[in-house]
Amino acid sequence: MITRRPLVAALAAAPWFVSPAQGRSRRADDAQAIDAFVRRALAEVSVVPGLSLAVVRGSEVVMTAGYGVADLETGRPADADTAFYIASSTKAFTALAIAAMAARGAFELDAPLSRWIGDSPFPADLAASVSLSDLLCHRSGLENPPIAYRAAFTGEHTPRVMSALLDATTRSQDTPHGVFRYTNTGYNLATTLIQDRFGLDWRDLVDQEVLRPAGMRRTTARIDGARRRMQVAVGHTPAADGRIAPSPLQKINATMQSAGGLVSTARDMARWLEIQLNDGVLAGKRLFPQGLVASTHRPLVEQQAKFGAYVRDGYGLGWQTGRYGDQRLIHHFGNFAGARAHVSFMPARGVGVAVMANEDVMAGEVTDLVANYVYDRLAGRDDLDAVYNGELTALKIRIDKRRAGLAASRADRARRAWSLGQPNSHYVGSYRNRLMGRLEIAEVDGRLLVRAGPMTALAEAGAEPETVRVELVPMSGQILRFIGADALVLDSQTYERV
Repeated sequence: MITRRPLVAALAAAPWFVSPAQGRSRRADDAQAIDAFVRRALAEVSVVPGLSLAVVRGSEVVMTAGYGVADLETGRPADADTAFYIASSTKAFTALAIAAMAARGAFELDAPLSRWIGDSPFPADLAASVSLSDLLCHRSGLENPPIAYRAAFTGEHTPRVMSALLDATTRSQDTPHGVFRYTNTGYNLATTLIQDRFGLDWRDLVDQEVLRPAGMRRTTARIDGARRRMQVAVGHTPAADGRIAPSPLQKINATMQSAGGLVSTARDMARWLEIQLNDGVLAGKRLFPQGLVASTHRPLVEQQAKFGAYVRDGYGLGWQTGRYGDQRLIHHFGNFAGARAHVSFMPARGVGVAVMANEDVMAGEVTDLVANYVYDRLAGRDDLDAVYNGELTALKIRIDKRRAGLAASRADRARRAWSLGQPNSHYVGSYRNRLMGRLEIAEVDGRLLVRAGPMTALAEAGAEPETVRVELVPMSGQILRFIGADALVLDSQTYERV
């Protein structure tokens, strides 16, 4: 763990005036030092194929760069124009887009949903008490597993299907209205309701309200098209033999969703950070109404949590609020099946960092480590080398432990006896759950293959009779239990043979 020297003291010791020439020299020195650290970190960690970095100070881009490769199979190098999946860092874009609609009078963020959703399948009692702000800051106390699952994992949805599923929304049994609990559900509900009421797909909403005004031309939710017109980094996870390899689960258009559905580049993320640091102004030009961007940074609900080196105390509209050391840090991270993103900025210091990587299981926190190095370097921390030598050593130890633990777990599972009582052909077929959608089971080379949308997994022996273990999402084991000849249970949901 890093021991932090107060950053305020470092800033107080800095000269109050820097000439243009001195500024250029300092920027070059900082960029060179950061570049050297990133290269060293990737070389020593060795399990992260590629990484993208943007650093902004005030209205100045300190650096944008790409490192390593976008895809281990092809060896394509990553650069500042390589698009990486940013996962839940998408939430800040979606929330700003919705806030922009509200600013023009389409609805009120703090008003009950019932005031604007019209004739909707959404439960009336919930619509009368819950607002868009509640949904976007994770204090709604609502659940809707079918919408969240279909949007992010199977892609089995249409606007009509999602609208119909609104009536499956319920109150959480564990988290009451007004209490923070982080999920994707609030964002999926908000954008489904907007689609239902205004006929506006969330991707078009974010394009119109955020990406086009910001000039972020290489940021998109349409990943299939992005792969055809530019380089998109491939997500990587540990393969069965322990090697880092392209993940069997990659995002497609249908699973790019409002809580986690954008790819972006270092150059575009530099624009995004400058917009955040300057309340909607980029390169001296106002792109968003005064106060709009800043309004998304204000915490709307309290939380008390730690995430690595960061303390979290609240959540606003798409942004976590908290501290790194003694400095206020507005941030949002994201991860999914071989992708990890870190997006953060310090309003008081006027510094922002975005780091995106195409691996997250073994060493996803390298994104945070790089960001921390940037903040400490720009603050003039004098024990930088000693601290980060220790941090890299500690990370390598954690990676070795994870690698050993993963190998041991796989070996233990391989020793299990097969627990199904019938031939594989008995279980093959299509199964359906009214809310969750379809599940397909096939036999491939003598093994059962389970498929749900783009997710596929070969079944392993389960620990209990009539069960198998599957990893539809890499590194996330699930138990599938067969019930007689015509049904199965997965994640507490019953699917019936069709």
